[in-house]
Amino acid sequence: MIDEIRKDAAQRMEKSIEALKGELGKLRTGRAHTSLLDHITVEYYGSEMPLSQVATIKVEDARMLSVTPWEKEMVAPVEKAIMTSDLGLNPATAGTVIRVPLPALTEERRKEMIKLVRHEGEKARVAIRNIRRDAIHNLKSLLKEKEISEDEERRAQEVIQKLTDRHIEQVEKLLESKEKDLMTI
Repeated sequence: MIDEIRKDAAQRMEKSIEALKGELGKLRTGRAHTSLLDHITVEYYGSEMPLSQVATIKVEDARMLSVTPWEKEMVAPVEKAIMTSDLGLNPATAGTVIRVPLPALTEERRKEMIKLVRHEGEKARVAIRNIRRDAIHNLKSLLKEKEISEDEERRAQEVIQKLTDRHIEQVEKLLESKEKDLMTI
C-alpha cells in the first residue's frame, strides 16, 4: 500500500516536471531551436496535426528556422499556422521552404519572459506540493483504517517529503537554466 502511494506520487511529480519542461520549451529565448514550433498545429486533410508531422523543421542559424512541408499544398497552411501562433513570428516563404526569422529579444521582453518562467515554476511547485498533500492524505487514511502503524506512516511521510524536495530542486534547476538562457544575448 505505502509503496503504491509513493510510486504514484513519484510518477505524478515526474509528469509535473515534464509539463514544466514543455512550457519552458515554448518560451522563446534569443536562439532558434526546433522545439519552439512543437505546439503549433496545422489543419491537414480536415484534422489538426502537429507541425512536426507535416513538415521538417531545421535550425539554419542562431536566429533562423526553416520549415519544409512534405507536400507542396501544405506550404500556405503551415505558414498561416506559424503566423497565427502566439509566438509573434513572421515567416517568409521561398518556394517550398518557409524561413522563420527570430527577432532579437529586447531587455524589457526578456524581463517579461523571466516573469513568465517564474510563474510556470511556481505552478509546477504548487502541483508537486499538491501531490505531496494527496499522498500524505492517503497515508493518514491508511493509518485511520489501521492498515499501517504510526511508525510506518511517519517513515512513509519522510519518504514522500524527500521525494517532494528532490522534485522541487529539479524545478529550481530548470528555472535557473532557463533564466540564464534568457539573459544570454
